[in-house]
Amino acid sequence: MKKVIYMDNNATTQVDERVLDAMKPFFCEKYGNPSSMHTFGGRVGSDIVKAREQVADLIGARPDEIIFTSCGTESDNAAINSALLSFPEKRHIVTTRVEHPSVLSFCKNFENRGYVVTYLSVDDKGNLDIEELKNSIKDDTAIVSIMAANNETGVIFPFEEIAAIVNEKGSLFHTDAVQFVGKLPLNMKDSNVDMLSLSGHKFHAPKGVGALYIRKGTRFRSFMIGGHQEKGRRAGTENVPLIVGLGKACELASIHVEEDQDRVKSLRDRLEKGLLEKSPDARVNGNHNSRLSNTSNISFEYIEGEAILLLLDQKGIAASSGSACTSGSLEPSHVLRAMGVPFTAAHGSVRFSLSRFNSDEDVDYVLENVPPVINRLREISPFGKESKD
Repeated sequence: MKKVIYMDNNATTQVDERVLDAMKPFFCEKYGNPSSMHTFGGRVGSDIVKAREQVADLIGARPDEIIFTSCGTESDNAAINSALLSFPEKRHIVTTRVEHPSVLSFCKNFENRGYVVTYLSVDDKGNLDIEELKNSIKDDTAIVSIMAANNETGVIFPFEEIAAIVNEKGSLFHTDAVQFVGKLPLNMKDSNVDMLSLSGHKFHAPKGVGALYIRKGTRFRSFMIGGHQEKGRRAGTENVPLIVGLGKACELASIHVEEDQDRVKSLRDRLEKGLLEKSPDARVNGNHNSRLSNTSNISFEYIEGEAILLLLDQKGIAASSGSACTSGSLEPSHVLRAMGVPFTAAHGSVRFSLSRFNSDEDVDYVLENVPPVINRLREISPFGKESKD
């Protein structure tokens, strides 16, 4: 198997071996159903209690404000759905044009059912206009859902400031913090955020488990209906191994978050600087001063992002395209379109996203191999020098 330099950590992350070790007993040894009356199953419930405390500690919340879900998408859907069910007289939703599809597609679904959705714009750096936000909130606004950090560019939104504005106007505020949690500190005890989504596989827990923070006192209507699990807020037998894994990942993030991110930022900055120096007509997309420390979205103008990724894959480099281009479609990323990134740049966008498992050697390898790929594609590109001239 060829060596893989993995720089697609905003898509998913490697499970930390310490997380895997914490999970192992719950497959073949402690496999009881925590809802059972017998001791064998019931004692597993204490492990769920511990995991809930670990998640709460990471984001500065109370354990009873945490419910476990299957993923970030479910958490996002559950938050928005709850607000609309809790306030049926309110038929207005506010979100942004650069949200993850788990929010945008869900809002579009309600728009098709007669709800009104306001999609806030961003500037060329990916920043929101706070005045536009203020003016968009109406008396019938049930919920404002705005992400904490963008998954493509890493741009961080002032979600705490936004939460205070939304609360003052009498609406609920939800933030998709899937890319934020585990990378930067949070303290929900001092926050106006009503609901917050997170997903384990973005910070070295397994896929298939997430959580939704619901501020104490926030009206909540269940998305999953059935048994009494999660105090009636999310039915379904608990996925104990994954919940335990999420808890352990949160514990590790609480301990290492600042140290990890300082080191990752140093790697990201060196990678970015080297690529810009060695690749003419390259640009970084997003607010340079307010970005996740692990994320770099770079446009290599006049070439296709998918072609770059295919050649990088041959070199064992795993990254992702900021372009949503697929066979039969020439549409670039909705995030880059909303930012007004020029067509010639949007189509040549590549996202590099790092984690604690990346090294200086990884950066060296990418800096050695990416510029020749870019130069090769520029030589054969139909959008090359003639287009620039």
